[in-house]
Amino acid sequence: MIQPYLPVQRGNVRVSNLRVINAILFVAENGCKWPALPSRFGKWHTVYTRMRRWADAGVLDRLFDALQKHHMIRVSVDCLGLDSTSVKVHPDGTGALKNGPQSIGKSRRGWNTKVHLVAANERFALTFSLSGGNAHDAPEGRALLESWVGPPQGAAMIMDRAYEGDETRQLVLNLAMTPVVPPKANRLVKWDYDRTIYKRRNEVERLFRRLKGYRRIFSRFEKLEVMFRAFLNFALIVDMSKC
Repeated sequence: MIQPYLPVQRGNVRVSNLRVINAILFVAENGCKWPALPSRFGKWHTVYTRMRRWADAGVLDRLFDALQKHHMIRVSVDCLGLDSTSVKVHPDGTGALKNGPQSIGKSRRGWNTKVHLVAANERFALTFSLSGGNAHDAPEGRALLESWVGPPQGAAMIMDRAYEGDETRQLVLNLAMTPVVPPKANRLVKWDYDRTIYKRRNEVERLFRRLKGYRRIFSRFEKLEVMFRAFLNFALIVDMSKC
């Protein structure tokens, strides 16, 4: 299914795209350093270089979008969830030269990266973005929704109280979706929301739990955003294929 979206290999190539994908998934699941990659996958530097080339060229983003659109036909998108999770940045992932975005910020718990994500269920992600760990959920969530190309209309958007601001709820309405978010206790004028639908908010949390089962995502070792995003793409593609 994913082969048509990968670059065509030409000439005498010793490491196939299939072997590279398996090697990347091995590193993602086990969290090992690149030089510790088993020799059956070929030279680790070859795998790393090809993954970096795919990430820089946008191959992985296009692959994720293509599979997401393919599976949307078979997955109900009448109820979505917007949320974020923090990923601790390992000391090996800090101190990069300014040769690309990093999406690393310092919070009270140290250096972190936030993953902002819209999910249809516990396995199926529709779109995601990265930010520094010190970024607030609501502005980053709005930026993610505004950059989303072709969001499904008529769906319910489940959000926790971090997104209950007027600007966020109005943006969801402008996108032809229904915000399902409880008001804060200090709101003078409170609104009703569908509590039955809101119970499904745990689905996006379960998706984050599945992502953090990959050790390379549970703790970030990549210095640049493009490489960490690549591991997220691979993990989401694997889970998407099981929908």
